[in-house]
Amino acid sequence: MPSNLWNNSKASQLTGGLEELVYRSNLLGTDRSVANWGGGNTSTKTTITDFRGRSIEVMYVKGSGSDLATMKAGNFTGLNLEDIRPLFERETMSDEEMVAYLGHCMVDSKHPRASIETLLHAFLPFKHVDHTHPDAIISLCCADNGKELAKEIYGDRFVWVPYIRPGFSLSRMIAQGVLANPKAELVLMEKHGLVTWGDTSEASYLKTLAVIQEAEDFIEAKVKEETLFGGAKYQALSAEERQQIAVQIMPVIRGAVSNEKKMILTYDDAADVLQFVNSKDAASLSQVGAACPDHLVHTKMKPLFVEWDPASGDVTALTAAVKSGVEAYKAEYQAYFQRNCNDGDQIFESAPRVILIPGVGMINTGKSWSMSKVSGALYHRAISVMRGATALGQFVSLSENESYNVEYWPLELYKLSLAPAEAEFSRKVAFITGGAGGIGSATCRQFLKDGAHVVIADLNIEGAEKLAQELNAQYGEARVTAVKIDVTDEEQVAAAFRQSILAYGGVDIVVNNAGLATSSPFDQTSLKEWNLNMNVLATGYFLIAREAFRLMKQQSIGGNMVFVGSKNSIYAGKNASAYSTAKAAEVHLARCIAAEGGEFGIRVNSVLPDAILQGSAIWNSGWRNERAAAYNIEPDQLEEYYRKRTTLLVNIYPQDIADAIAFFASSKAEKTTGCMMTVDGGVPAAFTR
Repeated sequence: MPSNLWNNSKASQLTGGLEELVYRSNLLGTDRSVANWGGGNTSTKTTITDFRGRSIEVMYVKGSGSDLATMKAGNFTGLNLEDIRPLFERETMSDEEMVAYLGHCMVDSKHPRASIETLLHAFLPFKHVDHTHPDAIISLCCADNGKELAKEIYGDRFVWVPYIRPGFSLSRMIAQGVLANPKAELVLMEKHGLVTWGDTSEASYLKTLAVIQEAEDFIEAKVKEETLFGGAKYQALSAEERQQIAVQIMPVIRGAVSNEKKMILTYDDAADVLQFVNSKDAASLSQVGAACPDHLVHTKMKPLFVEWDPASGDVTALTAAVKSGVEAYKAEYQAYFQRNCNDGDQIFESAPRVILIPGVGMINTGKSWSMSKVSGALYHRAISVMRGATALGQFVSLSENESYNVEYWPLELYKLSLAPAEAEFSRKVAFITGGAGGIGSATCRQFLKDGAHVVIADLNIEGAEKLAQELNAQYGEARVTAVKIDVTDEEQVAAAFRQSILAYGGVDIVVNNAGLATSSPFDQTSLKEWNLNMNVLATGYFLIAREAFRLMKQQSIGGNMVFVGSKNSIYAGKNASAYSTAKAAEVHLARCIAAEGGEFGIRVNSVLPDAILQGSAIWNSGWRNERAAAYNIEPDQLEEYYRKRTTLLVNIYPQDIADAIAFFASSKAEKTTGCMMTVDGGVPAAFTR
């Protein structure tokens, strides 16, 4: 049931025109059962003073590539209606001609390109027009008997428009239908959506809700939960079992869907998803086609449905079914492209965006966490539409060729072109131990700046969560996940990687950076101190690397590990035998893993810093005093002491190490493994030899 979110107090403070349009659009977009992510468009007609001081009638319409829920005034395009209205007299107009013409009608060249459906709004003689994709309406429009049922619901108050792709012809057809029916209050677009209007912004908004409510009431009266989607075929596994299976198969899926470009995965076991995937008709219904043209770019024409009986509990069989299913899907997608492509078309990634597994739920893929979630959100809408359409009759969709022509439509592809260019670490996941510390936090920021998703793994979970909150606010929802980890605890290490898999589907880059340091003369070094250093810096790095190595092999798409060693890895530091020995073991372990990892495309390198005092928990502990004592100086003289002992006379900062880590993990070092890089300003005693 759509909620009326209109607030008269807030609306009364708006200055009209564009401000009211923004408000109305945001309200419509807030409810995803009313407006798909990125879909729908709204408009208002008003009067403004142009650059010559003339009063002109202008229509503001949603700009291409924006989302109703979040768009602001700058996302709308203003067009001179005097220039647009004569187009109604034309018989035909190509997409290319229409786009070029509308570009000349813009009142401000800085505005975004106008929506594909701009003329739909312009040709209708109403001040406020809304085009949405409500689940209930699309259920009606995707039912084989939808037009007949619409008469039962709306009588003679609607105009039914057969499916054609948006553009000039559809816009003109809608306007002609409305003008021919004086009683028309709405337009139902077959297999597509709804158009409503009003004399005021509030009236247009309320009309949309009222029309949806009528359809919802009609559908709900016909829904029988026990026989929905043919009734239940399987029982969902418990939440714990579902997650365990998801953790086991998501890396396999990620590898299978990432051989063209890497993908980020998300897992969804919401109640509506489970009801659908466990039903008798899900396997066939899911293959009918997309529930709405707007879904196609993000979900493709159909999902991959994996045939598997959850009662068997056979994860090995599921893994095999997933692998073969993805390969078959890719082959069929490539054949679909070849059957329908036009000259100049470039095929997208052929792997599925939506994967449905009985008993387990849905796994979505995308170039980022956010785009993977969009695929999932749109499939929730598809499930809702199929629920309504099958309650009314038989679910129908676009033909294969119609689907292709939307998916590869130049005007639709233009929206995708508005996305920022991909960066070095786009589509990759970096797992950073000690991520809340000085080097760790700088490394997190560097990877995020270069496009990665990041897992901050730290014993200091409060610090990790605080940093994650800050970085997500800067880089976008869920770009960063914080996990608590004691690197010396085998189960905690495994649990942290499981969390990473559930968050993003896997890991591509591991930065072994957790650290501590102690200082004692050798004959005063206790076994406790020795074990502490070895446990964290040797055993801890081993546990992290072993878990990462297993995961990277499972994904089968290579990977990178970067160990943060120390100058002391190759230099016998005075009064630091436990620390130096552990650091030496650490970098040799990295070389050993590099020797074994090459055949799997796993590179392992080490960065050897010296004396990173800035932002360091280690240097703000007793280590500072201990190192100062070892050199017979005061603690506050330590930073200058370290600077002067370098050949370059410089201090080393966390960002310097982050840059080196990012280099080793990047394509610039794709032929380098088993390497040590000193970042210490040039300490002659630590020159490698």
